[in-house]
Parts: sequence; structure tokens; C-alpha cells
Amino acid sequence: MQNDILYKKSYRIDLRDVDFKQKLKLSTLFSYFQEVASLASAQLGAGIDVLANNYGVAWILMRIRVEIDRMPEWKEEFTIETWPQEPGKLEFERDYIVRDQDGAPIIRAVSVWVIMDLEERKVKRASHIQLEYPSVLKERAIDYKLKKLKSPGSLETAYHKVIGYSDIDFNGHLNNSKYVDYMLDCFPLEDHQTHETKAIEVNFNHEALPGETIILKNGISETDPGLVHIEGMNENNQKVVFKAQVEVGGIDGESKD
Repeated sequence: MQNDILYKKSYRIDLRDVDFKQKLKLSTLFSYFQEVASLASAQLGAGIDVLANNYGVAWILMRIRVEIDRMPEWKEEFTIETWPQEPGKLEFERDYIVRDQDGAPIIRAVSVWVIMDLEERKVKRASHIQLEYPSVLKERAIDYKLKKLKSPGSLETAYHKVIGYSDIDFNGHLNNSKYVDYMLDCFPLEDHQTHETKAIEVNFNHEALPGETIILKNGISETDPGLVHIEGMNENNQKVVFKAQVEVGGIDGESKD
């Protein structure tokens, strides 16, 4: 896949990037996605500084789905490819493919971004910024339409988390990669030893700020034992901060039960 709209960046996994199984942490993958999206946008003239200084807005991730064939391991090198779709009225879609050293795809993702007014903290129309693509790449990483996730009826509280200094980003709110850590902390280490994430889909509904407390809830789907629902609710205002669905499988290929 070659096109001037396509952006590529290579990585080598360091010790700080892996979990106890020496595989890339899911939250680190989300950080990589955020980084390459920022770099690719800057190449198109819509980088972080330009948006903040010229338009008073920032990129905000709203929805994402990631499908994992294999998570890369410590010392492994890989490349992330990313490209945008044509903007809608409010949303900017961006796709990703992670390829190993042989060029084989091992992870695919689709995402939806918006621009948020930095003072009003409200979403602005896509036309608020000037963004022209040199070409259009219609290929999709995943043939999937991101949607609003529904809340299942029965979720149990896993734990409470107070947002601190290390959780927030340059926009002053909880970073999307930290949400992923919060989600995976809902489960004991034993579950992580025997199961792996095969796919994850997240809706980021409301921003969370330092000092606020997030109530993490989770539960297994009543119809699919391999599907786990996770939600985070802001204890301060009772708003649902995020909703997520995680498809898990056993190390031996069996579904979670």
C-alpha cells in the first residue's frame, strides 16, 4: 500500500513498553497510535501546535477498535502505518495497520477523532479547521463501522481510581492510554496469565480531570463468554466517562469462561 497520504513510523520495543509476559502493553500501543496520528496530522498541516495556536482546538479520540492477531514482544521491531479518511461534519476517521519486520499485518485498528475547543471544552465542526488531503486512500484497516456501545444491565464495581498527575496529558485531562490501563486493572493477574486481548473497542464519552474519582465496573456478556464489558463512571457527576468491550481468548485458544 503506497500513497502520499500514508504515514509510517517504526518502533523497537524497550523494557518499559512490555508487561510481565514481555509483550507490548496495550496501553503503550494506544500511546503509539496517538503519537503517529499526531505526527501524520502535523505532516498534513494540522499538528497539535497549529490547532492550538491558530484555531484554539485539540484532537480528541472518541472511538477506536483494535483487532490483534499477535502482540509484538520485547526487542521486536515493527512499523505502524496510518492514514485518514475524508472528514465528516464532526468526525475525522483514521486507520492503522501494525506490521512486523517481514511486513505481515499483526494488528489493525480504526478510530474516530474530533476537535475540541480548548476553552469551552466543546466539540467543534470539522470545517472549523482548514485541512486538505493531497490524496485519498479508501482502503480500510478493518471493515467495521464504529458505533455507540450500549451499557449491559449487570456490571460489578471492580475498584475506584483517583486521577492524579501521572494520568493526565497536555490537554489537562485523562489520557486515552491511561483508560486502557484502568480497564485491564479490573482483572486479577491470574486472568492476564491465562488470557489475552484479541480485540478491544472503546467509546470515550466525557473527559475526566485530575482529582476526580472514576468508578470502574466490569462484567462478562450474558450471551458471549468471550466478551467483557467495562465502564468507567465519574463519581463526582455520575457521568459515564468511557464504555468498552474487550474480546478475550485463552492462551490455548479457548474462550474465557
